[in-house]
Amino acid sequence: MDKLDEEQELAPIGDTRGEHDYHRFILNPAPSEGQLTVLFSGEGRTHPLHKIGPAIHDYVLVHTVLSGHGVYRTRGQSYTCRGGDSFVIFPGELFSYQADAEEPWHYVWVGFVGSNANALLDSMGVTPERPVVRGARLPDLRPLYNSLNDTLQRTDDPLLADLEGSGWLRLILGQLGRICRGNRTSSDLDTAAIDRQIEQAIRFMSLHYTQPVSIDQLSRTLGYHRTHLSRMFKRTTGLSPKQYLMQIRLERAQTLLSDTSMPIDQVASAVGFNDPLYFSKKFKDWAGASPSTYRKELPQRDL
Repeated sequence: MDKLDEEQELAPIGDTRGEHDYHRFILNPAPSEGQLTVLFSGEGRTHPLHKIGPAIHDYVLVHTVLSGHGVYRTRGQSYTCRGGDSFVIFPGELFSYQADAEEPWHYVWVGFVGSNANALLDSMGVTPERPVVRGARLPDLRPLYNSLNDTLQRTDDPLLADLEGSGWLRLILGQLGRICRGNRTSSDLDTAAIDRQIEQAIRFMSLHYTQPVSIDQLSRTLGYHRTHLSRMFKRTTGLSPKQYLMQIRLERAQTLLSDTSMPIDQVASAVGFNDPLYFSKKFKDWAGASPSTYRKELPQRDL
């Protein structure tokens, strides 16, 4: 069931009807295709026991509860959400949510899509298994939703409204992300810090593989002893830093042998080997054929 079907007939902005005491739905006038795109935003104060679902969406939908409470259900779990809590509906996931009988909730929402949407939420620690973020400071978060709503109403320049809307969405997610970070255990924080350091090491090697790379210097740059970095790196990637760097160089060499007519010694130099003979030996160990044999066995093509 789509959001438009859930609310049956969309109320004009600021109108009151249906199962809401107050309902405001604002559509993005010109949604783009990108990493993060707002589809719509809004605000509602529901009647007691107002229910949505069971349903499935093809976009992400975040509700932040301002007051009152209700229950969000997904994957067989029930989550009671109150003021300051946010619940996230993921694409393709069956869900339902229902307002309390005595104190129905008042919430704001934003629906969005994008190639980076799920990865961004995952990096925050928000997943279908952990879809609720608790304890937001509403004085910090509510103005961001208000600004998003105001932005999407500027239909005189739809493209600019879309661009600014994505910015307000990122700020909303940033606030929720800070809360998630604050709720992590020390073990979670240690693991996240290690993962970031390993990512930095991989990024450094991927950018500097053509130059001499000292694992000792890399370790000092990241603030670790070489032995500790090597142990963490191997636990994460299955390879030592030296092995990973060698793999990067050999993969790049394979591409150059396949896509260019560069002489073997130039290929070796281009990927960080000072000795062409050593390069040929390592390439043969890795690919099962020397660089020259590997190139000869490639299908004929124009270089």
